[in-house]
Amino acid sequence: MKPPSSMQTSEFDSSDEEPIEDEQTPIQISWLPLSRVNCSQFLGLCALPGCKFKDVRRNIQKDTEELKSYGIQDIFVFCTRGELSKYRVPNLLDLYHQYGIITHHHPIPDGGTPDITSCCEIMEELEICLKNNRKTLIHCYGGLGRSCLVAACLLLYLSDTVSPQQAIDSLRDLRGSGAIQTIKVRRVTVLMRLRLAMNCHSATRPQRGHENPKHPVIHVSPVYILTF
Repeated sequence: MKPPSSMQTSEFDSSDEEPIEDEQTPIQISWLPLSRVNCSQFLGLCALPGCKFKDVRRNIQKDTEELKSYGIQDIFVFCTRGELSKYRVPNLLDLYHQYGIITHHHPIPDGGTPDITSCCEIMEELEICLKNNRKTLIHCYGGLGRSCLVAACLLLYLSDTVSPQQAIDSLRDLRGSGAIQTIKVRRVTVLMRLRLAMNCHSATRPQRGHENPKHPVIHVSPVYILTF
């Protein structure tokens, strides 16, 4: 399967009514191949559509129309509602709905990480989307921190052979050196692997020796916690 084609004041005003900026470049989407975790789909990552902040001047209507034209069916949004207002897209979730895009809103504070319950929910929802061959996109504000962390966790969630460092490297290759750049986030990625294995899979996945090939058990070595 070929990857989808790549697409890159008042703080609290909506940009909905502003004219489309003809010079605006198409929204840039990076597509993460999931073949290494036995999935034929690609996961899209991008920065916040329609964002107007500092030197970024995008149009929310045009960006949403582009996402729809690319066939995006599900979008996971990690910005808080406060951020959506700050970056002048307070009605973004409603606009996605108007365009028939299923929206999964899992707010994570900028610079923070999801708690284990939220992370398990995100992983399970992403897995359902991908298994149903739905074209799926995730985004936060810049598409580097929270989005890349979630994407790295997804690689670890779907495979017991991908190491935390390999997951991090995959996202940096895709999104640049700014992806998952802090020691804190890198450590959390490792802990997510351990905790997801214990919390997300213990009740629903078979025990070692009785694995279902379609639902592999994640086996975690504690040594990973010491690697960062």
